[in-house]
Parts: sequence; C-alpha cells; structure tokens
Amino acid sequence: MCLEVGDKVAVLDDVLKGRVIGITGDEISVETTDGMMFKFNSSELVKIDVEQHELTKFSDINNSLLKDKIAQNKPKKSLFKKEKKEVILEVDLHISKLTKSTRNMDNYDMLNLQLDTAKSKIEFAISKRISKVVFIHGVGEGVLRSELLRLLNKYPVKFYDASYKKYGLGATEVYIFQNPI
Repeated sequence: MCLEVGDKVAVLDDVLKGRVIGITGDEISVETTDGMMFKFNSSELVKIDVEQHELTKFSDINNSLLKDKIAQNKPKKSLFKKEKKEVILEVDLHISKLTKSTRNMDNYDMLNLQLDTAKSKIEFAISKRISKVVFIHGVGEGVLRSELLRLLNKYPVKFYDASYKKYGLGATEVYIFQNPI
C-alpha cells in the first residue's frame, strides 16, 4: 500500500485511528487522534479515504437518495402460486365444551367422551378432505394427550405440537395425508 505523510489511517487489528507523521522503510509512525505516537508495519494499516460519518448518510432511512434506490427495486413476482387459505378445523376437547354437566360421569366416562369426539372429528376431516385439525386438550396430567396420540397413530396422519403462540402448550396439530382427486 502506498501511504504518504498526512494520510488518515486505521489499524487493522485495533481500534486506533490517526494520521501518518513519518515513514521509515516499512515502518510507519502514526499519531492517534488523542495525541499518542505509535509505530506500525505498513501491512497493519489501512488508508481512510472517507470518514465513517460520511458513509452513514447513505444508510439513513429518511435520506432521499436511499428512498430513490428502494423505489427502483421493485419486488419480483413469485414463481410459486399461493394457495387459498387452507381450512383448519379446531376441536376443543375440554370436557366443559363437550357436555353441559359431568354429574354421574367418572374420569373414564369423560375420557371416552373426549376420545369419541376426537375420533369422529378426525373421520369427519378425512371424509371432507380437510387437511389440518387442531385438537385443544389442555396441559393437565397428560392422560388425554397421550390417549389422543395413541388414537392418531391409527390414522394416515402426521401430528405435532400446535403453535405455542396461538394455542399455548395444550394443543396438538394433525396433518391429514390426502390422495389427490
């Protein structure tokens, strides 16, 4: 690199900037902005042509030059066709949503009602070609969830935890494999 006395330089492996005050062979003397003197090899320095604050004016979002540049970049059309919003069947398996009263029902009866509801909804979704079903089962002790997963293993489906952001922890999303018509 060809440096001359008076050039502004920055040190590559340090946070120092300064001005070249002397050159002796391959050794360059630099005075930093706070008045300190250092000697560096020429390979350790880089010449600063434009100050950084001059470069940042192009990254300001309110800058007219940047706005013109963004306006020139029109979005390209996608090669993929977007499908219509797909239908997602949401089924709440909380016992309070399935029956008015749990009087005269023990845990076994409640669990069977929930599983029968899940079974009928998954078969309905298969017959109506609905590709996604979300079963909201809650967290609890995990009995309903484990029995639901055992039931889902009998169908041509893939299942996984549903969106935590939308449903929280207690939901399972089911993707139903459909044959094309």
